Amino acid sequence: MGTKNDPPKPTDSELRILNILWDRGPASVRSVHDELQSEKPSQYTTTLKLMQIMTEKGLLERQDIDRVHVYHPCHSREETQRLLAGHLMKHAFGGSARTLLMGALSAQPASRKELDELRKFLDEHQKRGRR
Repeated sequence: MGTKNDPPKPTDSELRILNILWDRGPASVRSVHDELQSEKPSQYTTTLKLMQIMTEKGLLERQDIDRVHVYHPCHSREETQRLLAGHLMKHAFGGSARTLLMGALSAQPASRKELDELRKFLDEHQKRGRR
């Protein structure tokens, strides 16, 4: 965690944009802005500037397609989630996976299906650790 090769950690506003692009695929600033408008009114120029900054930070890549700038994430949702979870575990939970998981489950209860998936993941993780 925390090497120069790690992707940058996105802000909350940047995560909103990334989630739109992860869900919808590559999109123009106008498309992203229209989706953001449904959550909270903002100026088009604010969305444009934020996406330009995200490109400079290495969170987004831009392609010119038929004179339209189309943006897509540089990193997968899963990669970004691992980075954020690792950062949070290290800085807010003293490096303890147990405390992080307990805190997450206390904040928002998991469904039975999610708990079953967690048990399966933990069992597989434990088996890999014994090799």
